[in-house]
Amino acid sequence: MTVTSSEPVGIGRRVRQIRQARRKSLKVAAELAGISPGYLSRLETGQRALDRRSLIVALAGALEIAPSELTGVTLPPAGDSETDTAIDRVRLSLLAAGMGRTPAEVPPVEVLRDRVTALLDAQQACRHDAVGAALPDLVVDLHAALAAGRDHAELLRLAVLLHVQGTQAWLRDLGAPLDLGWLAATLAQEAAERLGEPHTLGVALFGTTHGLMAAGAFDLAGEQLGRADVGTADAAAAQTTGMLAFTTSLLAAARREHAKVGPPLDAATDLAEHTGEGNAAWFGFGPTNVGVWRMAVALESGDHPEAARVAETLDPRRIPSPQRRAAYWGDYGRALARVRGRRDEAALALRRAERISPARVHRHPFTRATSRSCSVARTVMRPVESCAASRTGRGCRSSPYGGRVPTWQRFRGVRS
Repeated sequence: MTVTSSEPVGIGRRVRQIRQARRKSLKVAAELAGISPGYLSRLETGQRALDRRSLIVALAGALEIAPSELTGVTLPPAGDSETDTAIDRVRLSLLAAGMGRTPAEVPPVEVLRDRVTALLDAQQACRHDAVGAALPDLVVDLHAALAAGRDHAELLRLAVLLHVQGTQAWLRDLGAPLDLGWLAATLAQEAAERLGEPHTLGVALFGTTHGLMAAGAFDLAGEQLGRADVGTADAAAAQTTGMLAFTTSLLAAARREHAKVGPPLDAATDLAEHTGEGNAAWFGFGPTNVGVWRMAVALESGDHPEAARVAETLDPRRIPSPQRRAAYWGDYGRALARVRGRRDEAALALRRAERISPARVHRHPFTRATSRSCSVARTVMRPVESCAASRTGRGCRSSPYGGRVPTWQRFRGVRS
């Protein structure tokens, strides 16, 4: 996570390269994107993180390119070839899934159910290596079973869960090319439409909506959300409806429709009060997740102080899923990086996220952009990594805070 070079990196460097290739001045490109030339300059040099969908779409429009041409170029850190190999294996398995091949032996549905459950549990626990090792064969086996016509309904449900909460989520966390995540999402939607169950279709639409949002296709994402009609007849349906409400709010923020941001969040909050903490379809929906999503929506709206304020009302120990705890610390770091005088705290928050899910910090475009913009010196990071006291949240004499516990570390004994 340490940055020792002052050269522009990642998405910012790509923006500058394309702008110069288009022969656009800083002033012209900034005006077209609706930002100041100084802010664009800081984005290009990595002093500011390009970590909002709406800003990525605005810059892509100014440069006359697709948003994916900006977000899809973030390079993985050196020495991460095993992850890249795993992504390539998943790519091949997704391609094979659409060919309908039936091998001599197809695993029974009970075995496939157990394998899907184990993989989704591992994804929620941020065990990305385990997911990457198991995913390719599981994708091939599950689709082979579907081609064989066995246990049709349950296999279709398993395919939706696997591709939205397993394949697509894993690819997103690892910063894989957007086309792979989209392929997984469309396989899930095809399975859901074959099944014809509103709840399962709602899970699939969650996946395709987020895939479209990542590509900057906000209008298409809105059309997908408009198709969802899950209802609240049972706890599982209510939790999925709540997650779709979160997504509706996030999309409104990305589209800069600020008046439409609050009502879906409030509706999800009401649902969470009735459902309590749950994990239907591996969504982890519940009261604690409401706060994490409020942070994400505030960040997408560009309200970094509000995102930090929300974070400081939450107790991360009550977030049951490591995946969501990593999101909490990553988004808290993103917020603090844009609050005056709190960049050192942002670095430490990102370090918390890194301990839970290294991939989220090193490979996810938004979080990685923030860690780059922080330009964290090794002298800051080493005490946090080596000091035993920092792991208990009690502060470290060699840290930039001396023995004082920062505001965001107020929960003593927290292990992230």
